[in-house]
Order: sequence, then C-alpha cells, then structure tokens
Amino acid sequence: MNENATESGNPDPQDTEASPAGGEDKGRTPAPATAGELTASAPDPALTLKASRLAGSPLCLNCGTALQGPFCHYCGQPDRNFMRFFPALLREFLSEFLELDSRFARTMKPLLFRPGRLTRDYLDGRRFRYTPPLRLYLFSSIIFFLLAAFLSTDAITESVTFGGTGGGIRITTDTEQELAEVEKALSGLPPELREQLQLETAEVREREREEFWQEQEINFNGRPWHPEDNPVAFGWLPQSFNDWINEEIGKSPEKAQRINEDPRILVREVFDLLPATMFVLLPVVALIFKFWYLFASKYYVEHLILALHNHSFVFVSLIGLLLLDVVETHGRDNAMGWLEQAAFWPSVLLQIWIPIYLVASLRTVYRQNWFLTIGKGFLIALSYLFLLIFVSTVVALVSFVLV
Repeated sequence: MNENATESGNPDPQDTEASPAGGEDKGRTPAPATAGELTASAPDPALTLKASRLAGSPLCLNCGTALQGPFCHYCGQPDRNFMRFFPALLREFLSEFLELDSRFARTMKPLLFRPGRLTRDYLDGRRFRYTPPLRLYLFSSIIFFLLAAFLSTDAITESVTFGGTGGGIRITTDTEQELAEVEKALSGLPPELREQLQLETAEVREREREEFWQEQEINFNGRPWHPEDNPVAFGWLPQSFNDWINEEIGKSPEKAQRINEDPRILVREVFDLLPATMFVLLPVVALIFKFWYLFASKYYVEHLILALHNHSFVFVSLIGLLLLDVVETHGRDNAMGWLEQAAFWPSVLLQIWIPIYLVASLRTVYRQNWFLTIGKGFLIALSYLFLLIFVSTVVALVSFVLV
C-alpha cells in the first residue's frame, strides 16, 4: 500500500503526521514538489523588480526577516536600493507616480471604450493590471483643470464694458485734447475696424463707473443696505459672522469693479478651488449611487470606485473636447475648413458617447435591466445636477470673497 502511494506521488501517511510542537522533522526530507506546484511557485516577471533596483540583502533591512523575493513577506518593505544615480531614481519615481507604463495603457482602453468594465474587473479582484482608481482620478483631474484654466484665462480679453453693453476695444485718454489727437490718428482706419474702437476720456469713464455701481444697489429688508442704518443681521448667526458679512458686502463694489476690469482674477480663484472641491465631492457622489442602488447588495467602497472611474472618464473626455475645440478654432480662424470639420465631428461623437457611457457603466456594474438602469441613470444625473449647482454657487461666492 505504501509503495503504491509512493509511486503515485502521494506521501506515506506516516510522513504526513505532524511533528511534535517545537520539534523538527528528524531524518526525513521534504517530498518533491509536483509539476503544478512548481508552476504555481514560478515568479511572475510582472510582479518582480529588476536586479539593479534591489538592495541585494538576504534579510529585510527593516525587521530582519529572511527575504524570499523583492518584498518582505512579514512587514512588506521592498528590498529597494535607493543609493543610486539620482536621475535614475527620479525617472523611477515619475514612472511609478504617473504609471505611464503597460498598466496605464491597459487602463485607458476599458476606461474610454468599455463602460463599467474597469470597475467590474477591479471589484472582481483583477486589480494589478490597471492603474489604481485614485491615482487615475488625480492624474486625469490635474491635467484637465490645468488645461481648462490655461485655455479659459487665455480666452478672456482685457477689454471690458460696464453694464453688459457695447464691445470692442476701449481707449481712454486723460483730456479732451488727447482724445481729439487719438481720433485724428485713427481716422484713416477702415470703417469695420473703426467701429470696434470706443474712445473716451478718464472723466467720462469714471462717470460711467459711478452710474453703473449706483444701479447695482444692495437691498436688505426692503431697504437699501447700509453698514450702520440697515446692516445685514441674522439672529441665528453669531454677531461676529454678521459683522463679517457686512464687511464683505461693503467691499463687494470694489471687488466687482476689479473683476469687471479683469475677469481673469475671478477665473483664477475659481480654478484654485475647483480641483479640491471636486475631490471632496466624490464621497457625496458615491452616496448618491448608494441611495439609488440601496438594495443592490454593494458596499459603499464599490460605489466610490465607480465614482472614481466615471469621473476619470469624464475628465479624459473633457480634455479631448478642449483639445478638439482648440483645433476647430484654429481651423476656422485660418480658413482651413478640412481641419475644422476633422475636429468638429469627433467632438460631436464624443459628446454623444459621454452620457451613453455613464448609463452603460451602471448596467455593467450593477447588472440590472436596461429599463431600471436608464431610469436610475436619469435620477442620478438629476441629483448630481442639483449638487453641481449648489457647489458651483458656493465656489463662486467663496472665489468672490477671496478676490
């Protein structure tokens, strides 16, 4: 019986008995590993580190445990060698931070073209092949907000008009005599260019400003606001907060004037606040998913991962739309119709794909029928819209205060 068991590769029952506590297997060598065990124990190249990046220590430098690979199986510290040429370390750091490698490439395809597949794989445990959701969100959001801030600030012209009327370029002189000289110098311009110019003296401009701000009267309790005679006062707020509100109201005409003269001031404040605001908003978006899929037997973290992936998709898509808009504008301004059309149609298709993708991702992750998915998708979009309106209002008010 024992010979047959040995020949078939099964250990002798006597050899399988446990050794006494604290003792060792005496006079017995371990059974040879089977082919399946050898295959399972073969290191995966994707999970190992290059020899040049290892410290080469037989023991973990943190806890002293004998190493069996590039990571300590007891405390998790990698056997990394940081005493190397600095550019190599910098390149390695950037590579790991941005994940611009095969993982990043494998992530982008399902992120853009397979709705919900990235989240589904991540929840099913297939995580190592993809860029982590939080890192993907941070990378895509940073690129989007940097590009949006640059293009928005660049698109704002320095010429400003009060009250929303008029347009073109305003030229202000100190005296009427200087104004007459400027008019004479510009008289030779073509009529279509001459119509774009607005000439005025400093006195006229100042009078226009005063008239504009007189029209922008702030009322409280049915009467014009005044810091002493009719201040803003909410009984449920501390007096110090009421004083701060009145102080900000008193400063608002001056701030509004500065913004009216250079709107880029407000744009910069808004884009300073938006990235952090959107990041703080993510847990709330996950709560929206949790509310509308309350009986889907999903943990909160699963909704959060979907929110991270969907926001990453939206940011990447918006980056594409911004770049396509730049190309389309360039083609239109330079009479390059073929270039304008080449950017226009992909932009239209991308705008159509975004809502389809978001609804389809719900179907993939939560696995409900299309009727329920579309209905819940509409309710989620409505909830998210109200949330965005509220957050946008808060961001605008805070940005105005910070100007």
